[in-house]
Amino acid sequence: MAAFRLLPVPAWTSCIRGLAAAAAWLAAAWLTAVWPDRPDTDWAYTRELAVLFAACAVALGCASLAGICFGALRRLRRSAPWLLALALFFLAWEAATAKYGLLPLPFFPPPQAILEVLIDDRARLGDSIVASLLLLAGGVALGGSAGFVVGVTIGWSRAVGYWIHPLLRFIGPLPATAWLPLAFFIFPSSHSASTFLIALATGFPVTVLTWSGIAGVNSAYYDIARTLGAGPSFLVLKVAIPAAMPHVFVGLFMGLGNSFAVLVVAEMLGVKSGLGWYLQWAQGWAAYANMYAALFIMAVVCSGVVTLLFRLRDRLLSWQRGLMRW
Repeated sequence: MAAFRLLPVPAWTSCIRGLAAAAAWLAAAWLTAVWPDRPDTDWAYTRELAVLFAACAVALGCASLAGICFGALRRLRRSAPWLLALALFFLAWEAATAKYGLLPLPFFPPPQAILEVLIDDRARLGDSIVASLLLLAGGVALGGSAGFVVGVTIGWSRAVGYWIHPLLRFIGPLPATAWLPLAFFIFPSSHSASTFLIALATGFPVTVLTWSGIAGVNSAYYDIARTLGAGPSFLVLKVAIPAAMPHVFVGLFMGLGNSFAVLVVAEMLGVKSGLGWYLQWAQGWAAYANMYAALFIMAVVCSGVVTLLFRLRDRLLSWQRGLMRW
């Protein structure tokens, strides 16, 4: 008992918050498994959903208790409130749909209906995820590369900036989706047209932010490099571009958000596979559970890509650690 009295207060706070979240997940599992469904309904995977909720409760409870002894697990103090809120959300969702029918069907399916789509339609969803990621990767790579090169060029050369700047002011503010009719007419396939639109949505913010970063480099850096005998290529590659990289990543984050919006619209109109196409197909058949499953996967994929971009930024800009606040 003496050892427990010596524990710091934050460890106990983390444990209590984690146990509260575990109790909420356990309550959601009990409601799903024990409480009877509304009449005239027979939802599949109800037992599986209850087991999933119970597994979350057990894992969270064990991690909370283990966090008393292992400092690495005390990060739960930050995520425990969100996990508690998520458990209460699933509890209310299950009660309002599957148990009491407070929300009308088929517009508001219960959680087990979403789980059924994720399990039974996993093959089609998997193909859609792969198709969307390939299309997104091609468009973002093309737009990001072109935007980076153009931004560095106009930020370094006033002569080039004189000619390109008016074009950016004229074309850049237009949403990429406004070019849909022209893109599908010019390009030979819907895939190439969609790639162009994603590249256009990504390229403009990357161009502007790269240009801003190059133009904002402290002139003292150039003076010091020239004093040491640096030439123009060294000034661009070793001074200007590294100093502008934080701005470049801001442009990439902005372009990535724009590209996801364009991706969904482009797949709805022309591409024959992908998450946007799956979403359009689900809406056409009034399969709202499939639609919500597609939206959930889109959110997960978008969050995962943004997380990977953050990791890449932290690795490439490790020399600026402590200076960046985002």
